Amino acid sequence: MRRRFELLVFDWDGTLMDSAAAIAESLQAACADLGLPVPSSQRARYVIGLGLKDALRYVLPDLPEAEYPRLLDRYRVQFLQRDGGTTLFPGAAEMIRDLHADGFLLAVATGKSRRGLDRALEETGLGDFFHTTRCADEGFSKPHPGMLEAVMDALVTPPAATVMIGDTTHDLEMANAAGVAAVAVTYGAHDRPALAACQPLAMIDELQGLRDWLIGQG
Repeated sequence: MRRRFELLVFDWDGTLMDSAAAIAESLQAACADLGLPVPSSQRARYVIGLGLKDALRYVLPDLPEAEYPRLLDRYRVQFLQRDGGTTLFPGAAEMIRDLHADGFLLAVATGKSRRGLDRALEETGLGDFFHTTRCADEGFSKPHPGMLEAVMDALVTPPAATVMIGDTTHDLEMANAAGVAAVAVTYGAHDRPALAACQPLAMIDELQGLRDWLIGQG
């Protein structure tokens, strides 16, 4: 029998990697370093999952784009200082390995840069378990459907056989725009009411429940 979903597309930060706090703190610290307005924690966490330029447009709408490179460079410095302390959520690696062994197609669609994702995949040892990955600097940022469409094209999988798993409204809105089912995890960057407003197929509070739900779709 065919599964309901053949292709499982995961967001990275806040979904598999416990990095939401590090990202928000790095953005705040970078702004402080350069004497720019420091966004609140809520506002900094909201942009997790977006490409860096889209994130800056949201948190600093009055900052000229000519200043983006300076702030992005400072953000990278701050994030690399914290990145060594970020880890996968407990059980994430085992879940990915189990889903791979169970025959699912696995992918990542993330607001990280290609360089950042490749480093994370190498450090976590999960690179060989994903059939394809897509990053924000390779096309449109979330919530544009481009990343999901590129993943589906690469793996020759239709929207009806694809599900997007993420912790932000950007992930869920991207899925909605691509005509793809979405599952929200509630332990990441965005709160439950915001996620629920996007009407995901399911809302899951912890990774073991996510693994069980995904395997149960067979």
